[in-house]
Amino acid sequence: MAACFLRGVLLVTLTAWTLADDGQLTFMSELSSKPAQTLSKYSWYGNVRLQRFHIPEETAIARWLFSVTKVNNFHCGQKNVTIQIRWGAPPVVNPISSVFPNATMWSPCLSLTLPVASQSTTTTFNLSDPSPGDWYVTAHLPVDDGRIEQKGLPSCSYFFQPQLSIRRAVDTPILQQGTFLQQTATPDSPTRLKLYVPEFASSLSISVADCSSGEGTDGGNCSLVLRLGSSSLQQSPVTVNCSGTGCSAVLSNPPWDSWLRVVVESSQDNRTVTFSIFSNYTVGCKPKSVGLNADDDIRKLRGNDSYSNSTSPGNGSLSADMVSFINESTSLYALLLVPACVWNIPVLYEEVDVLSLRYTPVNGPNVSVTNTHPTMLAYPLHTQATGGTLNLQLTLNTTNVNLGNSSSVVACLSQGAPVLYLNHSQPCRTDFFGGYGFLLNASVPKAVVRLPFPQSATWYLTMQLMCNSSDCGNTSAVHVVPEFFVSACVEDCGTYGECRLLRSYSYLYSACVCKAGWNGWGCTDDSTAQSYLRQLTATLLLTLSNLFFLPVIVVAIKRSYFTEASIYIFTMFFSTFYHACDQPGVAVMCIMDYDALQYCDFLGSVCSIWVTILCMARIRDTFKYTLFMLGALLIAMSMQLDRKGLWNLLGPVLCALLIMVSAWVSRGVDRRHCYPPSWQRWVLYLIPGIACALIGICLYVFGGTEENYYYTHSLWHILMATCVVFLLPPKEKNRETLGWSRGWNWSWRWSWKPRVCGYTLCESGKDELYTVT
Repeated sequence: MAACFLRGVLLVTLTAWTLADDGQLTFMSELSSKPAQTLSKYSWYGNVRLQRFHIPEETAIARWLFSVTKVNNFHCGQKNVTIQIRWGAPPVVNPISSVFPNATMWSPCLSLTLPVASQSTTTTFNLSDPSPGDWYVTAHLPVDDGRIEQKGLPSCSYFFQPQLSIRRAVDTPILQQGTFLQQTATPDSPTRLKLYVPEFASSLSISVADCSSGEGTDGGNCSLVLRLGSSSLQQSPVTVNCSGTGCSAVLSNPPWDSWLRVVVESSQDNRTVTFSIFSNYTVGCKPKSVGLNADDDIRKLRGNDSYSNSTSPGNGSLSADMVSFINESTSLYALLLVPACVWNIPVLYEEVDVLSLRYTPVNGPNVSVTNTHPTMLAYPLHTQATGGTLNLQLTLNTTNVNLGNSSSVVACLSQGAPVLYLNHSQPCRTDFFGGYGFLLNASVPKAVVRLPFPQSATWYLTMQLMCNSSDCGNTSAVHVVPEFFVSACVEDCGTYGECRLLRSYSYLYSACVCKAGWNGWGCTDDSTAQSYLRQLTATLLLTLSNLFFLPVIVVAIKRSYFTEASIYIFTMFFSTFYHACDQPGVAVMCIMDYDALQYCDFLGSVCSIWVTILCMARIRDTFKYTLFMLGALLIAMSMQLDRKGLWNLLGPVLCALLIMVSAWVSRGVDRRHCYPPSWQRWVLYLIPGIACALIGICLYVFGGTEENYYYTHSLWHILMATCVVFLLPPKEKNRETLGWSRGWNWSWRWSWKPRVCGYTLCESGKDELYTVT
């Protein structure tokens, strides 16, 4: 069993493979394992078990081993465990098919279903050429059926443990820009290369040529498959089947500032192919920096009339629009751009709170968007921010600009690389990832998109002014306000939700827990929402049902059980206001901290049962009040350790019953008669009280669901109060009691007339021989 909880990374060197003529490609294996975790039924994202794995660069294959172990067979049957895998961010799961908030975009991830019928079940998942970085695995049981399970009762327990083994190359050859590289691909050993794509690369092409097979024939048929990129489950590598003497693959929007994986393999068995491979990328959009001291450079530009008066972008000088833009800019990184490039606006990165980031353009909230070049803003999103929600809101500023119906602003949000060519028909996507497109005009001046659990990458926002005609008229530039930020939850989960921070080891993420029947990622799905009348009814039932303790209090005072009556008052008060504060909807009233109310309610409930059973035991006051105090202290301690544990209730009940039964048996043996001796006491009081208690306990333990909770729990209050009225013993005949008398001045006063013997109150030394009726 200890092997199942293996931690750390095990490195095993494997046999070297010869993949090129000039050397050997060495592969190594790494194994990582996570501790087993208990699975839960799904009701919100907090029930999901999340594990994070890291896959390094140049990994050829990744293999996950998922194990689910069933601890006991207590009416377990078969359960289906759902497993999700996603690269770059935690999976967005929606097993209840709830409606997402408006403008919330998400894409389903890879999902596996593992039926668990035996004691232990395993399954594997293999992935070739996975994307490097963090991979996230989640697992959960089917949707919660709403049944309230009491902690401590026997139940089905499932433990989930994932393991990851990878094979990675440690000396992958680098494909240089503009250099032919001779390689050989065999059926069992594909050629693996990598090349670096710099920032501002506008296109990338990779060509395979001079193919020749191992039989000595010249290049008549390449029989090769060229793959570019890595697999992220949502996007597969770009694949080109080579035929004839060669082939090529062209990427119009390659990923920036990253290593691109190139795999060439033979498509026919028993054929070794030698070929030449060549790469070339175009940096057609690289800006020229003005310098760190932007003020001096702008001053020079203003003093040079040849720059300010020039309007020809083809001769390397600045256009009037570009000079106007630079004059208005206060950025430390103002950029001079070559033709067919972009306006690159620097962005200020600010950490506001946990899972709360804000990105602001350094030039101010207004960003100038022209019709000549796209305007680009880069937003780096690190791993620590992937557990929140990415929010982007674009607002078109039409205050000082009259943007007609023929003009609009086209925007695209993409990850990894920007979309540099924008128009109405161009799709907003890169070569490996899909983007999110926007269209702003006079009739629709605002656009919003929310991405739960955004992937860790650099996100690019490009915007450009588009006109239906070739000339935009007097409007050559407009201002757009981009608000890009990361928040913990979508709009703080709204009125009927609560945003909670969750943690998987050192990784933080957030999710909404909904109430009052609301569902969804942002608690905006009202398909099963409770009406206000139902919420008010639930609050009234759970609070007013505690008024049934009033007869109990009156009976206890009348029978001179003042200590017991004070505990019943305490229980009634805190149970009433705890349930008034515990309601999931808007019909809520909290007089103090929720945790304090819950603690006092649980403590009072158990103490009420404890003192009632001890009162029925009819033991001497010295022992009784000692047990009252000792039991209350022990119950308070256990409540602090585990408030909702079932043994916090069963322990005091069983101990009190043991004391009561022992006292009754001892008294019956001494009297040689059943105790209590009166059959009327058994038939009219004890049996009905025990029946009410048993019915209430069964209802509390086995009958509660999320739907009928306020009915069953209100009935629990009534049954418990009723059983105390029946079970509370009658007044002791030889007990000195408190009473009242009415004086001649019509005022009420308490009278207490005990007999005093020295410094102590006198007590009767006689045995208790009276008959309980």
